[in-house]
Amino acid sequence: MFTPEERARLRFDLLEHAACDCRISGAAITGSAAAEREDQWSDIDLAFGVADAAELPNVLSDWTARMYDRHSALHHFDVQAGAWTYRVFLLPSTLQVDLAFVSATEFRALAPSFRLISGKANEPRHSPPPQPSEIIGLGWLYALHARSCIARQKLWQAEYMISGIRDHALALACIRHGLSAAHGRGIDQLPDGVRAQLESSLVRQLDTTELVRAFRVATNGLLSEIRSVHAELAGRLQATLTELTESPC
Repeated sequence: MFTPEERARLRFDLLEHAACDCRISGAAITGSAAAEREDQWSDIDLAFGVADAAELPNVLSDWTARMYDRHSALHHFDVQAGAWTYRVFLLPSTLQVDLAFVSATEFRALAPSFRLISGKANEPRHSPPPQPSEIIGLGWLYALHARSCIARQKLWQAEYMISGIRDHALALACIRHGLSAAHGRGIDQLPDGVRAQLESSLVRQLDTTELVRAFRVATNGLLSEIRSVHAELAGRLQATLTELTESPC
């Protein structure tokens, strides 16, 4: 396990390297450290602007080689989000290092957790929160598949689908309470009563009876959250979603 001191030294080394790389037009700390919410489990999140967009592949390649050669990275993968490439590294100490690269023309704060360290950034453009309509749609889609998986006796896949219903119900609850709906970040800050409503939707064992029970609880929780944000739509969905849970076999 890494220590906060080791993490701080590595972050300093990476920012120093950025200051010496003439291709880097700006560097920023992002994530929990920028928002002063860092704890002993936090990873490293840094963002870099690249002056010449044509150099992006070379910058990525060089920084990746440095992470392996100097910092003993074990593996990495990319997450693409618009013009940004987030290269995510795993170190032997279990420290996660997220390095985000984008052309200088797109280098800007996408969220409040952005602290410019060097160079310059464009005007912030915070990403809008997810729309309830999309979350609702995915919620009932998971419910349809949960029903068919139970009927087909695909018990593991059914558990996966039931978890998806619950996750989307909780995401709606997070939006309703002004919390982050991404990756479960806001769930632990929800009121106890909201979480308790969905706690019993956890699947306790893989048999049909238990899956049907958890499916019913998760779907009722989803309907409750839909009702909170769109009562008319909840009314339209009520009978159909209830029927799913009453005849999954």
